[in-house]
Amino acid sequence: MSDAARRLLETWAGRVGAGVDAGLGLAGEAIGLAGGVLRAVASPGGVRGVAVEAAWLAAHTVLYPWGALEERVKPEGHLRAYRTDRLSPRRRGLVVSAMDAAGTPIVLVHGIGDNRSAFAVLSGALRRRGFGVVHAVNYSVLTALTGDVRRSAALLGEHVERICEQTGSDRVHVVGHSLGGLIARYYVQRLDGDARVRTLVTLGTPHRGTLAAYLLPTSLTRQLRPGSDLLAELAEPSRPCRTRFVVVWSEMDQVIVPQRNARLEHPALVVEEHRIRDSGHLSLPVDTRTLHLVVTAITRLDDGGDHPIAPVHEGFS
Repeated sequence: MSDAARRLLETWAGRVGAGVDAGLGLAGEAIGLAGGVLRAVASPGGVRGVAVEAAWLAAHTVLYPWGALEERVKPEGHLRAYRTDRLSPRRRGLVVSAMDAAGTPIVLVHGIGDNRSAFAVLSGALRRRGFGVVHAVNYSVLTALTGDVRRSAALLGEHVERICEQTGSDRVHVVGHSLGGLIARYYVQRLDGDARVRTLVTLGTPHRGTLAAYLLPTSLTRQLRPGSDLLAELAEPSRPCRTRFVVVWSEMDQVIVPQRNARLEHPALVVEEHRIRDSGHLSLPVDTRTLHLVVTAITRLDDGGDHPIAPVHEGFS
């Protein structure tokens, strides 16, 4: 065998070996991720989580047509937040102890292919606790037409401006589920939305992308793949952001793969992170632990302190 042929064979063998190693590495990671999800599902809390996910999927299917209707902003709700004569003791306590929080509008932004019905439980629970304006945004049609998170973020900004104008409020709180959290993050981080958004709570949001986005070859899902131009833009250095982030993710999330990609770390962002062990992706907005975290986040008056990244809270099981 000639030297040239030998070198060619060695090069080819090296490339094949590297490809095999890479494939084994990916396979090992996939097996590890699957094992983690299976362990979460096999736990007592995981069994409950699977049951809740299935029940909410069935209920959500029934509610979906209702959610396609646009929800009108009700400015009078902002004024009622400051009246206590017609409120239950629970709601009256919120208004008296946290008047600013009760009067600040809460904007809910749903995930891909969904509509405001995703927040049917959460919005009702927030209103029962005394929050005056709770408004869910429908953006599915617009996102399907534009296929772009950046454009959807700009449209969200326009919607927030209308809410502020109609209610007389200077700032809002935002809760985003899945893609909705990423749209809200882009608005806050890249479109100066931090001037309007006091707190952004993200639920199961692919901050670092999801491998599930490879299942659909659309312009929108390409932006949700790990390492996409959009995610690289969000990871770039930026000025300090005035919005406080509260990130909620689940070890049993079957849409964000790997699940840790729902975590958020950025030196310019104030982030508080909470891990839930046994909630499915769809049922995150109806989980009682999520409601507790949302209420706690939007009634807190501080701006997160001096530390950009707050510790992970792992007390849920």
